[in-house]
Amino acid sequence: MNYLNGLTFQLFWHLPDNVILLAQEIRDPNLMGQIQKTWNHFIQTGQIWALLIGLVIGYMFRTLSSYG
Repeated sequence: MNYLNGLTFQLFWHLPDNVILLAQEIRDPNLMGQIQKTWNHFIQTGQIWALLIGLVIGYMFRTLSSYG
């Protein structure tokens, strides 16, 4: 386990400088707006019905296939 931590530490510190900067770049800081836009798209495309039907069928399958 110690070898793995040491290897991870070495790999992390040998990354180029621009890789670390790319991970911190924020293009659109409006997080709530992004969530609302994504939720509206989820509803408008009908994916909510697929989710609900999948949950119901999965619950029924789990209930019918359990022994207790």
